[in-house]
Amino acid sequence: MNTQNSQISVGLIGLGAMGNGMAQSLRRAGYLPNVFDVRADVAQAFANDGGTACASLADLGKSCDVIVSVVVNAAQTESVLFGDSGTRGCAASMKAGSVFVMCSTVDPNWSVALEARLAALGILYIDAPISGGAAKAASGQMTMMTAGQPAAYAIAEPVLNAMAAKVYKLGDSAGAGSKVKIINQLLAGVHIAAAAEAMALGLREGVDPDALYEVITHSAGNSWMFENRMAHVLAADYTPLSAVDIFVKDLGIVLDMARATKFPLPLSSTAHQMFMQASTAGFAKEDDSAVIKIFPGIELPKKK
Repeated sequence: MNTQNSQISVGLIGLGAMGNGMAQSLRRAGYLPNVFDVRADVAQAFANDGGTACASLADLGKSCDVIVSVVVNAAQTESVLFGDSGTRGCAASMKAGSVFVMCSTVDPNWSVALEARLAALGILYIDAPISGGAAKAASGQMTMMTAGQPAAYAIAEPVLNAMAAKVYKLGDSAGAGSKVKIINQLLAGVHIAAAAEAMALGLREGVDPDALYEVITHSAGNSWMFENRMAHVLAADYTPLSAVDIFVKDLGIVLDMARATKFPLPLSSTAHQMFMQASTAGFAKEDDSAVIKIFPGIELPKKK
């Protein structure tokens, strides 16, 4: 164990596909994370191998110098900070000078406002959306797009480096990290939609899907999203590593940000409608590669 790291008390909220891997990375780096998840059994299962499962967000808040939040959206972030339905959040018990690291994909303006709200409570803030998927989170190889005050980095930077291979510092106040993440999500969503459209056309034209995948992944038309997501289609495995509704949300934020300055995003708009169609057709909770299911007249690969 790195004894220097063990002297910093770190908390992590949200042990989903990304959060669990990030907590594992912290533990490998010598931290003993305090963890909280609405599924108490999941938190306890993690803590059985090192760390502490906190019974409440208030308990986690008072125990930590740095808290990393890995929940789905702004509404859930509000809830873990400030509570709801009579449940206390962590902000009320956090120590002055402690750091809250927000890893969700959110409206950049909301992130800016959150920094000010936490500053009024004496809490430092880092706007720190993440990218890379569950596998890279588990191996400590993900990317963090961060922005925050130098005082926040002075405390939390070793924690960020323990979770990510690339920690980009994009500004000295909140907002810049979320803006870059939104642009990343624009590309990710459009690439998935385009990959699904290409594979669907190949299926409609009778091209062998495995052969098509092999050729495209070794040709100029390839993208990381084609290679990754169309493998899910070929395996007929729509287990949600990132669900259709994530891109309904994220591309919605992309369009809202652009709409505020009247900036046209024709490809993003089309991709958003494709994910919306997939969601309303009953595929909301399936893997985002299930957007291919909106195309008529094709026979998708079946599990082998």
